[in-house]
Amino acid sequence: MKINSILGLALAAGLAATAATAARATDITGAGATFPFPIYSKWADAYKKETGDSLNYQSIGSGAGIKQIQAKTVTFGASDMPLTVEELNKDGLVQWPMVMGAIVAIVNVEGVKSGDLALDGKTLGDIYLGKVKTWDDAAIKKLNPNVKLPSAAITVVRRSDGSGTSFVFTDYLSKVNDEWKTKVGAGTAVEWPAGVGAKGNEGVAGNVGQTKNSIGYVEYAYAKQSNLVYTALVNKAGKTVKPTVAGFQAAAANADWAKAPGFYQILTEEPGEASWPITSATFILMHKVPKDKAAAAAALKFFAWCYEKGGKMADELDFVPMPDPVVKLVKAVWDKDIQSK
Repeated sequence: MKINSILGLALAAGLAATAATAARATDITGAGATFPFPIYSKWADAYKKETGDSLNYQSIGSGAGIKQIQAKTVTFGASDMPLTVEELNKDGLVQWPMVMGAIVAIVNVEGVKSGDLALDGKTLGDIYLGKVKTWDDAAIKKLNPNVKLPSAAITVVRRSDGSGTSFVFTDYLSKVNDEWKTKVGAGTAVEWPAGVGAKGNEGVAGNVGQTKNSIGYVEYAYAKQSNLVYTALVNKAGKTVKPTVAGFQAAAANADWAKAPGFYQILTEEPGEASWPITSATFILMHKVPKDKAAAAAALKFFAWCYEKGGKMADELDFVPMPDPVVKLVKAVWDKDIQSK
């Protein structure tokens, strides 16, 4: 009986060790964009409660995420800047959109509440060029004749790290401000003409929240979670709009994902009277031939779960779930291009 008990304990210990190894084997590692971190974090918590499998996601910026997946140090990378087909092929990568959201301009000006202040693209670009220097500048006052604005210097806050959010923001500015397009252009990291740098959406949100008379740009969920004041924007149709899920969906409705090689789509300055002008998808990057096929399979299982069960959670954070036809296109690419078995 004693020997049997010892054997039973040994077997139980062996099963426990095996189970622990299996659990570790299904841990998923990813790194990149801070833009989708609120929803990835929420999905990961719910997924672990349901399946026991963990997602370790480093919110370090799109530029760093791209570098990590290129180096095969993570199972997947995440970027708000889509890579071109040429860039994907060079590193043997597959790319797909995971969820859509929006970027907003946030301000910290005494007495100004969310949506009170309106900006157009040219004026926003001129602020980031350092040309519009004070809140009572004629360009801002013309757009806001009924808003009390201080005669105070504008503190411009921008990203200091390689950032997909910066790419989307500067892509927008390049479309609406000719001088910005000529002098600065679009990129994850640009030569900023003005401003102080902060790391991640979290850093920009925190900096603006603590600095009077400042302006910054963040993913909409960060503005809401931090109770920051966002501006309205004048869209391509000339309408002054506030950030809403309906406005993000209106902008996203113009995307034809089926005809986009590598799912390459940029959703800034889209037409439509209701469209929010700085809307964006955020993307996942994985290797066609993963270093760890079991981890890749676990990641795809997680992403499939997010598509199937994560829509309501995305809605709650004002992200826009990918439409079902796009999800079908994505899953077809997984089956065709990723060796996860």
